Amino acid sequence: MSVPRPVAAGAGLVARAARTAARRRRAPALHPRGVCAEATLAVHPAGGAWGEPWLDEPGDHRVRLRWSRGAGLPGRLPDALGLALRVDDAGGPGRPLDLLLTSSGGGRVSRRLPLPRLNATGGPYSTLLPYHIGRRRGLLIAHPSGASPHVPSGLPALRTALERAPLTFHLCAALPGGAWWHLGTLTTGTPLDLPPGETLSYDPYLHCLPGLRPTAGFSTVREAAYAASRAGRHTTEGTRTPAC
Repeated sequence: MSVPRPVAAGAGLVARAARTAARRRRAPALHPRGVCAEATLAVHPAGGAWGEPWLDEPGDHRVRLRWSRGAGLPGRLPDALGLALRVDDAGGPGRPLDLLLTSSGGGRVSRRLPLPRLNATGGPYSTLLPYHIGRRRGLLIAHPSGASPHVPSGLPALRTALERAPLTFHLCAALPGGAWWHLGTLTTGTPLDLPPGETLSYDPYLHCLPGLRPTAGFSTVREAAYAASRAGRHTTEGTRTPAC
């Protein structure tokens, strides 16, 4: 299917900006630095069969998460926060699932918009754009547990919080018409110390499931941005600074 010219042009502009930013930062164009950790996602099927085996079968899944600041601003300033999840072997051996969530509001409109935040556990994290969730469409949203402590959003504070005690998020699907479904519970583990120059790279288009994937809207622009960011980082492969 051909891509409309305005969309293709927009994708080109975004790609050039992402490539340049990644090359200069020697890190992802957005969310250039973060804190990585082990985690567990316990899937709790609800609301009948979704039509995606990973959602329909209860189980505990190993996750590698990355908590980051979107624009890479100093910790004293509010920033759009990212919560990236890689679920190993979600689609079978060697087929991971990547979910990228951004700090947002909880209302019907605000959960589609990034919300800069100083308290990392002060509100939900959303995919912002809709997903195919089994046979339905909606947003994926992670809500911090009501018992979550206040966690300042600077990277040292995020790491300290992960070291101190497990944090819990409830992964939900927000469907049209106001329906909410609980999909599972994410429990954080200990931070990961990666080798210098190594980072966890997430891509929800490369790593998705047949029944859990981003919808086509804006996919051309977002895919171009991800590809350009990877390309920009690879041009400085031998000189990258340590980054999670």
